[in-house]
Amino acid sequence: MKGYFGIGIEGPSKSMNVGTLFRTAHAFGASFVFTLRAQYDARAGALADTSDTPLSVPTYRFADLESFRLPLGCRLVGIEITDDAIELPSFRHPRQCAYILGSEREGLSPAVQSTCDYVVKIPTRFSVNLGTAGALVMYDRLISLGRHAPRPVGEGAPTEALELPEGTTLHRLLRRGLADGVPISLGFAWHPFHLSPDMA
Repeated sequence: MKGYFGIGIEGPSKSMNVGTLFRTAHAFGASFVFTLRAQYDARAGALADTSDTPLSVPTYRFADLESFRLPLGCRLVGIEITDDAIELPSFRHPRQCAYILGSEREGLSPAVQSTCDYVVKIPTRFSVNLGTAGALVMYDRLISLGRHAPRPVGEGAPTEALELPEGTTLHRLLRRGLADGVPISLGFAWHPFHLSPDMA
């Protein structure tokens, strides 16, 4: 999946929520995590972050909005329930972006919302836990921008193999005449790949 993303929280007060979000971000492959105007005990948050994210993922703590910085070209996407927010299932995620959630009590401040390139909401009957909201956004990014075998029309597992883009090493190997179903080594496991008719 091309691009990158980061995720953070404005004004968090509950340490366990921060730790849970950072651990989930680490699992989903976030390039960085951050807090803005944080008011929480980082040591207590580490109890929920059993992957110890700050040791593996760049972690930034911004004292205020004036000091807040993002990489060049990175879009800021706020997660907040507002009347004019874009519903998450209809949102096209930017390739390079940072997601920011508001605090548990006050949500995303108007000042931060005005800084965002987009504000997105999760279409639920009422607001969900901060860590849950972050996980839903990251999962939506994964399934909408990642490459996966298409879902079947009926229930269950996919019935079509994931097509390999032309020019990849595996695509070239298969075009050289390897028989359908020959195992191809990826260095860590053996996986059978199949040529689709338009790749033959």
